[in-house]
Amino acid sequence: MTAAEGAVTVHHDAAGTVATVVVDCAAKLNALTLDMLEQLYQHLRAIDASDVRVVVVTTAGSKVFSVGADIDQFSALAAPQMWKLWIAEGHRVFTALAQLRQPTIAVVDGLALGGGLELALACDLRVGATHARFALPETALGTIPGWGGTERLTQVVGAARAKDMIFTRRQLDAATAKEWGLLTDVADAAELPALAGGLVDAVLGGGPIAVQLAKQLVNAAAAGAPSATLEAMASGFSASTRDFADGVAAFRSKTTPEFTNS
Repeated sequence: MTAAEGAVTVHHDAAGTVATVVVDCAAKLNALTLDMLEQLYQHLRAIDASDVRVVVVTTAGSKVFSVGADIDQFSALAAPQMWKLWIAEGHRVFTALAQLRQPTIAVVDGLALGGGLELALACDLRVGATHARFALPETALGTIPGWGGTERLTQVVGAARAKDMIFTRRQLDAATAKEWGLLTDVADAAELPALAGGLVDAVLGGGPIAVQLAKQLVNAAAAGAPSATLEAMASGFSASTRDFADGVAAFRSKTTPEFTNS
């Protein structure tokens, strides 16, 4: 692999509970290629089958999170290839990320443009550095956001604001992104790892099966599914887990539960 080709790697913490996905193509501002999308997809499959409890998504460098799709690659495609390959692959991979059982946190340290913003939007939560900026500039190229941006941005910030960002290509600063709900929290670049780490620890404080069930319920609710039946089924399942028994016992003894993800 050369620096220009890029790579997607995964690093695990000592306990095996946190997986950090790193998109690294710094030589091209972390632009995403088809090969990198496939690497990401394979890592997501492995994570889904593992006991990992939280996934952090980040990129190489500190100025650019990702400028999105590699324009050199997609601009060379004929229209049928854009339709059948480029757009389809982006949706396949980002949908896999969005539907991952485990909670996902994007750590945005710099510009998140186009497919880079769509990558962050496919995560459950996002934290950003104060210098981070967010935009979907595709209409300036005569095209549209093609990896789920029109849907996921609308879900996060609402239709009017999504149209504003897409029509005008405006860049949101970190403070506005937080105000609009695009970011969970913001910190100076030097404090961003600690901010992300605190959020990871907070998620890890909950029972992992319960947290993952809750994610699936919220995703279903966002798609219009009624909660009463799904919550009844999920509650019945979670009540049968060892984590539930340990959580109740810890509550009664006023101690901290040690969840086993079982």
